[in-house]
Amino acid sequence: MKVPMVQRSSSIALPYGEDFLDVHLPSRNLLCIVEPKDVHGVRDIHGEVRRLLRNPLGCKKLSELVKPGDEVVIISDDNTRLTPTNVIVPILLDELNEAGVEDSQVKIIMALGTHRKMTDSELGRKLGNTVLKRVEVKNHEYLDRECLIDLGQTKNKTPIKINKDVMKADVKIGVGNIVPHHICGWAGGAKIIQPGVSGKDTTAATHILGATSPVTLLGTVDNIVRNEMIRIARRVKLDMIVNTVLDRKGNVADVVAGDVVQATDSGIKTSKKIYFAKTPTKTDIVLASSHPCDIEFWQAHKTLYSSGMVVKEGGTIIIATPCPEGVSVTHPELLEIGRLSSNQILPKLRRGEIEDGVGAALAIAFSVVKRHANVILVSDGISATDSENLGFEHADTVDQALSKAFARHGSRAKVTILPNAPDTVPIVEN
Repeated sequence: MKVPMVQRSSSIALPYGEDFLDVHLPSRNLLCIVEPKDVHGVRDIHGEVRRLLRNPLGCKKLSELVKPGDEVVIISDDNTRLTPTNVIVPILLDELNEAGVEDSQVKIIMALGTHRKMTDSELGRKLGNTVLKRVEVKNHEYLDRECLIDLGQTKNKTPIKINKDVMKADVKIGVGNIVPHHICGWAGGAKIIQPGVSGKDTTAATHILGATSPVTLLGTVDNIVRNEMIRIARRVKLDMIVNTVLDRKGNVADVVAGDVVQATDSGIKTSKKIYFAKTPTKTDIVLASSHPCDIEFWQAHKTLYSSGMVVKEGGTIIIATPCPEGVSVTHPELLEIGRLSSNQILPKLRRGEIEDGVGAALAIAFSVVKRHANVILVSDGISATDSENLGFEHADTVDQALSKAFARHGSRAKVTILPNAPDTVPIVEN
């Protein structure tokens, strides 16, 4: 994990994948750098996880949740998240063994949502090779109807289609990380079920709810999407979660375990202290890094929403993102609908002209930001043509993008910088 962005004389080091970009910006133009805070972390994560499994919030301790002979499923977030599952999962397995559950009775499902499958090497890095030898590990198959069970609908008519292996288990444990999220307010908690191990129809429904919200849900606790995800997690009977809160360096700032709502809400309190950051006012130009959501634009798009909270009406957002896997491995239709407005997308979706409902939700979310700001994309992994297909301008370098923005807004325009934009919730004071 990178060190915080620092200013070096006349240049700024902006996180970009595993490296930094040297950005040249006159000091008179820089209003502020809005970034997560440093916190004192958990010194002994092993001991803390064990303690919490024996003293969880709002549910029975692990040894009372399971009994010998139970089939247990551990639902883990994937390689797009920094959760230290390679530490947490072995502890869970050992505690389950102590409670009489053998490794042969445990299965791990990678909660991909609609992301691509993880490779064997990625699974090894995420979980640890020893875990791969101990228990069966499977990628969630969100498109395969044979791998899903239909649980009906929520009261809001959201179809509930859930991974069959998850539903067959006697005990279900979710492992994830709590950070702000633009669709549902907060990642972590119930999100391990929806979208983690849900079918495409379930995920499309909740994402459309979030994308069409009249205000951003980023960092909000009580909202329609998160509440819907909690209902789905309750229907699935998720027994326990073990969630971390990480600081900007990837250090564990907090660990919570227990009931999907009570434990998550406790973790959110810590996460707010890290990821809520004040800024004095909005600016004409926002320069934002997608770090740590750099793999593809399906993750990097989160940069848009925090940036949209601090850019002035008619301003310019510059996104720096490497995206080595391009726009999206599993949602190629984005390149066909990314430049459309929400008023164009929704009718097409209702008429069945757009097959990918989750991709449509993302394109709608794009369009909301593009309505009040110009977006320039700087990316080695996304071509100028693909940038245009998403409805963005393209620049080869950040300096080039800044030149375009200053030409538009004037040489004395102020710039706000977000070095960890996807996880940051800017609080504008004026």
